[in-house]
Amino acid sequence: MRTERFLTGITTSGTPHLGNYVGSIRPSVQASLRAGVQSFYFLADYHALIKIDDPARIQRSTLEIAASWLACGLDPERVIFYRQSDIPEIPELTWFLSCVLGKGVLNRAHAYKAAVDKNTAAGTDPDADVSVGLFMYPVLMGADILMFNAHQVPVGRDQVQHIEMARDMAASFNHRYGAHFTEPQAAIEDNVATLPGLDGRKMSKSYDNTIPLFAPRAQLQKLIASIVTDSKAPGEPKSVEGSALFQIYQAFASADETRALQQAYQDGIAWADAKQVVFERIDRDIAPLRASYQALMNDPARIEAILHAGAAKARAIATPFMTQLRHAVGLRDLRAQAAAPVKAAKVALPLFKQYREKDGQFYFKLQDASGRLLLQSAAFVDPKESAQVIGQLQQQGVAALPDLVARVTLSDGISGADVDAVLQILRDAKAQAKPK
Repeated sequence: MRTERFLTGITTSGTPHLGNYVGSIRPSVQASLRAGVQSFYFLADYHALIKIDDPARIQRSTLEIAASWLACGLDPERVIFYRQSDIPEIPELTWFLSCVLGKGVLNRAHAYKAAVDKNTAAGTDPDADVSVGLFMYPVLMGADILMFNAHQVPVGRDQVQHIEMARDMAASFNHRYGAHFTEPQAAIEDNVATLPGLDGRKMSKSYDNTIPLFAPRAQLQKLIASIVTDSKAPGEPKSVEGSALFQIYQAFASADETRALQQAYQDGIAWADAKQVVFERIDRDIAPLRASYQALMNDPARIEAILHAGAAKARAIATPFMTQLRHAVGLRDLRAQAAAPVKAAKVALPLFKQYREKDGQFYFKLQDASGRLLLQSAAFVDPKESAQVIGQLQQQGVAALPDLVARVTLSDGISGADVDAVLQILRDAKAQAKPK
């Protein structure tokens, strides 16, 4: 049974706010606790460069977002938590994918079309102030996802197009170079709340209407007191429909608490009293996390060490996978070509050897052409299951190893790259054996 891979990221373009917490951080941390899931969480600092040209802001935002996720309970020992720019294979994969994706697909990207429509309406050049980075944004996002062959990517409905584009990239690459990528699925989060901001519009840095997630208690109280309400006086019934204050409360409160405040609205609670109720309820959740956040913010070296450790885990997957992809597209060691045997020559090949032991169970091992043992399987009750694992290794190469931790063991001194090189030899031999 495969391990499901879950991947999500957040752009390092500003200070995390309550909307980020409710819409991304809280559900992501909860998802990381599920059994049978390998979770990838990253700080999308390359993406931030598309819209932010203030280096200090990007650095500060990276620190704040990392500290926020960790303070909210993300366990870096349980997940792979990394900074996008620490994985050099991602921009390399972005180039590979850009070479197999049609420009017309990117022409239809929502962000690019919105920029073009805005310029056209203003009577200017359709591409005025449109950077190549903005145009290529979906390809970079595709590389984020496909580098780790994520199965599920949680997104809002406005981001589904990017997942569809990633699927297109995977299919196009696989068609040209063989099956290397899993086509990801969008996990649409309809149940995740979108919070209104201080002015009733969606809470967003673009509208300058946010409530910082870890604002000090006094500032949090002041900001909630400034949320726009109507002019109904104390004692007048108030409607929860369209009430930003009520919607924010609902994202933190239990069902019973929500019903109680709804009744208070009908009974004519004063806006000042309602805002105090909302403040106290939010602070009850955030206050225990605030001290942890501040301790992390005061120790950037600790966060840097956590991100470096996460990058090492991510690159243990990305580096051998990129070696496989480079070979697939033809970026190869020229000596291998020079040393290739003539067509008629017979040469020993690596070998998967399947066998049954006296215990009645089935095993397999992988040997290189000289007979050296590279990996050994665990026991299988059913030989079909053994064959399926071999097929997974043959198809995915070293990228399959994280899913097979309990099923195969590398021999001493053997690396994933060693195994991948041998599997590539088998794939090449199979391809050459096909009738032209």
